[in-house]
Amino acid sequence: MDVLANLGVGLQTAFSLWNLAYCLLGVFLGTAIGVLPGLGPVATIAMLLPATFGLPPESALIMLAGIYYGAQYGGSTTAILVNLPGESSSVVTALDGYQMARQGKAGRALATAALGSFFAGTVATVLLALFAPPLAELALKFGPAEYFSLMVLGLIASIVLAQGSLLHALAMIVLGLLLGLIGTDVNSGVARYTFDLPQLADGIGFVIVAMGVFGLAEIIGNLEHEATRTAMVKSVTGLMPTRDDLRRIVGPILRGTVLGSLLGILPGGGAMLASFAAYSMEKKVSKHPEQFGKGAIEGVAAPESANNAGAQTSFIPMLTLGIPSNPVMALMIGAMIIQGVQPGPSVMTEQPALFWGVIVSMWVGNLFLLVLNLPLIGLWVRMISVPYHLLYPAILVFCAIGVFSLSNATFDVFLMAGFGVLGYVFRKLGCEPAPMLLGFILGPMMEENLRRAMLISKGDPTVFVSRPISAAMLVVALVLLVTVLAPAVRRKREEAFQE
Repeated sequence: MDVLANLGVGLQTAFSLWNLAYCLLGVFLGTAIGVLPGLGPVATIAMLLPATFGLPPESALIMLAGIYYGAQYGGSTTAILVNLPGESSSVVTALDGYQMARQGKAGRALATAALGSFFAGTVATVLLALFAPPLAELALKFGPAEYFSLMVLGLIASIVLAQGSLLHALAMIVLGLLLGLIGTDVNSGVARYTFDLPQLADGIGFVIVAMGVFGLAEIIGNLEHEATRTAMVKSVTGLMPTRDDLRRIVGPILRGTVLGSLLGILPGGGAMLASFAAYSMEKKVSKHPEQFGKGAIEGVAAPESANNAGAQTSFIPMLTLGIPSNPVMALMIGAMIIQGVQPGPSVMTEQPALFWGVIVSMWVGNLFLLVLNLPLIGLWVRMISVPYHLLYPAILVFCAIGVFSLSNATFDVFLMAGFGVLGYVFRKLGCEPAPMLLGFILGPMMEENLRRAMLISKGDPTVFVSRPISAAMLVVALVLLVTVLAPAVRRKREEAFQE
């Protein structure tokens, strides 16, 4: 009965006129962002955070969530039509999707991507509704020691699953933790790492860091490598898969959905890892692996199902534990904090309309995407041809206005620009900025829970290993770290990411 009552609250929230409008706006913007190469959901959500200040928390999160899973749809459209993935999770889709388009099967490839994404999104939404409440109830039993250990596990997992060098990922985590310490210590009132600048007394704003490192850095990097984008497919026909196509895609969609749902929950996982893993799995189980890369419809169905499932199940740890599993979820937590909502298990009990409204809106958003995406293919193709050097000035102005509106301080705009340059340097050095953002978000929470645990235990550090749940999470974190540092595992990891 509780589940039905909660779903009733979610339906009432999600189907209100304003929330339906924000859901539609979110998925439309997400698809458009997915279509435009170089502007991923992280940069877009970072830029739109200031615009959510005046919205109710439910509307803000529904719109931002729509942008995230809408971008998974949009990225597949350009990957299939012009071999240019608009979103990182659609890189794998381009391998077979573009070959199908060259063979005159673009419509069937796009329909496969849409159907796979809708099915996976529906399953992931059901999983979110089923597993989030018991997980939140378990989390309510967590004390400060358990929360500290959980955050340590999350950061270690993000190091393990980050692309590139392990040392780089570890350094980015530490940098994020240090940036999170800037400001006035709430317990002692002492200013830390402010360099006597009064503007840093309250710390560095989350939006400033996110906009700079992801938004501006993306713009600078894309200007450096602006490519001539010519749409090869001007019109698309035959949008319905044949009976043989449907028979071939059922298995890959089911397997991709299961794999994506599992990987989405993992810290550092999400849509991109899910799509790569699903494609690799399909190639291994296929009776005709030689067809992959030459237009195999399974190579479109599996990764598209996996990336959408991964995108939506990544909300489970964010909504129930307040722990971000990827950079987009870190931004979502930032949006909740901006709205005055404390992320964590209490959200479900204290804000049921927000919790269940977001869950129900995901299914509504997936339905919107299925209905909207295929008829608007002509619009997306025309958008690809817009030169990037005409888009970036408008994006820069939008970023500057958004940051300035936070506290009407020009210092914040300059700070954002500094983080933009820093983000570009990270790209050049091969350092993925996602672990830094996770460290920046989790750092203050880790410090607060560490202090609370030590105060409760009267300074006894064994509290972290004497409590079973806390000790178990620390052991898992240690095993993960030791395993990934083993030479053989490290080589395999590097080979997997390179592949």
